[in-house]
Amino acid sequence: MKKVLILFIIPVFCFLAVPLIYAQSASLYLAPSRGTFFVGGTFNVSIYLDTKGNEINVIEVDLKFPPDILQVTAPTAGESFISEWIVPPNYSNIGGKISFKGGIPEGIVTTAGLVSTITFRAKSPGKALVEFLDSSKVLLADGKGTPIFTTNIEGIYEVLVPPPEGPKISSPTHPDPEIWYSNSSPNFSWEKEKGVTDFSFVFSQNSQENPDTVSEGNYTFKSYDEVSDGVWYFHLRSKKEGVWGRTSHLAVRIDTNPPQKFTPTADTFVGFVYFEIRDFHSGIDFYEISVLNISQTPNAAPFFVEATSPFKIPERRPGKYSIIVRAHDKAGNYQTSEIRFQMLSPIISIEEGGIRLRGIFFPRWVIFLILFILIGGSGYLTFHFSRRRAGFKKGIKEIKEALKEIEKVEEREKEIERLKKKFKEEKEKLEEKLIEK
Repeated sequence: MKKVLILFIIPVFCFLAVPLIYAQSASLYLAPSRGTFFVGGTFNVSIYLDTKGNEINVIEVDLKFPPDILQVTAPTAGESFISEWIVPPNYSNIGGKISFKGGIPEGIVTTAGLVSTITFRAKSPGKALVEFLDSSKVLLADGKGTPIFTTNIEGIYEVLVPPPEGPKISSPTHPDPEIWYSNSSPNFSWEKEKGVTDFSFVFSQNSQENPDTVSEGNYTFKSYDEVSDGVWYFHLRSKKEGVWGRTSHLAVRIDTNPPQKFTPTADTFVGFVYFEIRDFHSGIDFYEISVLNISQTPNAAPFFVEATSPFKIPERRPGKYSIIVRAHDKAGNYQTSEIRFQMLSPIISIEEGGIRLRGIFFPRWVIFLILFILIGGSGYLTFHFSRRRAGFKKGIKEIKEALKEIEKVEEREKEIERLKKKFKEEKEKLEEKLIEK
């Protein structure tokens, strides 16, 4: 009887458990998951999430790729459904790793939610496997952060050497057409097939330009000096048996100038350093940052680490700080900027050009304006009340003088009444005398 009961319970449990396991699962996948690309070209790979009907609010994605075959050029969030990045997207072309960690406070249920789009550059031929690491996870929006079972679909991409077009051109100074160089004097060489008698070439910034049919000679080398920054193209065609063949093109990317000058900002209240730098030609490759508490070690040499903006300040103790940000472009040029400030507390710090209070920066002119208003206002009030006080005293004095004048008038009126009375008495006496006579 017990065996029968057990045999009955096990299938029922499995039947009930399978939907439960399925309900708590998700899927991370790459799109496209397959593809063939040529060396020097770029392609995009997007990371998508299928929550399988579950509501989730945290996702962490760690990807691994072969750095000898692929190179990340832009890990951008794009139209990502992630609303708050717990850790800003970061990558390493040395270690071959890309990381994303973000949250959706309101939660989300999706079948094709875009986490991020990554732009890869094909460096060398080979088969590149882009796979999710075991540290990737998806958490339920259940108030507990419960991890759910996640299936991961990797991507396999084949990188091939592009076929030559027309005469094969190479550049000993700028060998890779997709890489920026700070050398402004490119050299070009090309192969000469049997039977070729003439070459025609042109060097311009038009990617589709064709050389004319006027021969430049039959030599196989050309150099240029002091070429301005930008993307340039060397166009070459050959003449064989009296017929001009197709044009081959080779691009060179030149950037001799560092990124634009910039000024990083430090928000000591939240503990982050912000920096945004532009580079006109090759673009920003990576950033380095150094944070020194110079009140403790005033002569210490700066130690740089690779960073992205915003950068978390490792310590926020009171003291004098020096923060150096170095922006490297893709041609090897770099621009450096430093800010110094004195942190009185995480709430208030004195920076060059003003004071930051609870994350809000007040420039010097604003502070001077506030002080001017306060000092000027207090002076005006003092002057105003002193004038009112002086006017009050003057009013009292005038009232007293008026009262004295009134008293004088009253005395005069009394004197007039007395004279009237005396005149009346004299008149009556005079009339009595006249009657007696």
